[in-house]
Amino acid sequence: MKTREEALAYGLTFPHTYTEAPFHDENWQLVRVKGSKKAFLWTYERNGYICLNVKVDPQWRDLWRAAYPSVIPGYHQNKEHWNTIILDGTVPEKEIRRMIAESYDLITDSPTMRIYEAVRKIPKGRVATYGQIAEMAGDRKMARAVGSALHKNPDPEGIPCYRVVNAKGELSGEFAFGGAGAQARLLEEDGVTVKDGRVDLEKFGITLPCKTLV
Repeated sequence: MKTREEALAYGLTFPHTYTEAPFHDENWQLVRVKGSKKAFLWTYERNGYICLNVKVDPQWRDLWRAAYPSVIPGYHQNKEHWNTIILDGTVPEKEIRRMIAESYDLITDSPTMRIYEAVRKIPKGRVATYGQIAEMAGDRKMARAVGSALHKNPDPEGIPCYRVVNAKGELSGEFAFGGAGAQARLLEEDGVTVKDGRVDLEKFGITLPCKTLV
């Protein structure tokens, strides 16, 4: 990997990403994550080479720098959490891809993003409870945080939060999804029956796989 185009193209292979040139300077082109708008890959030309800034776990930061002279402390960024990769041909492509992937993972690893990813997994014609979404997102105790995240949903079309109901199968507030009866209408369009403001969880609820104790 030696060109900006190759780096940007790889960055865009990750879910829910887009490019942006935020400084009105085409020399700086970033790949961001939709929703949070956080950048995990910065590209720019410096001293005749294309450079990449990637976020790094501090425990791996110095190992990367020691392994490759062309991996240096992040240029114009927090040097404790960012590295710069100089694309001079000395860093193997597989390692560049690994560092970009690790940067993406660090940027997107937040409870809110995990909640949104969990909601995306609810199939059409099914519903999940707040508790199930919390468990899918990695912490069954954050059911309340699920409700907060869904009310701030940045992508209603891509994150079907109307498929989330409470532990009794009851729908959310009347205006939570764009108007009175909106959640019921959206669920019925999915093929889910709503009766008296409630969904039959035994019939339409998802089932989480049981975890094996070892």
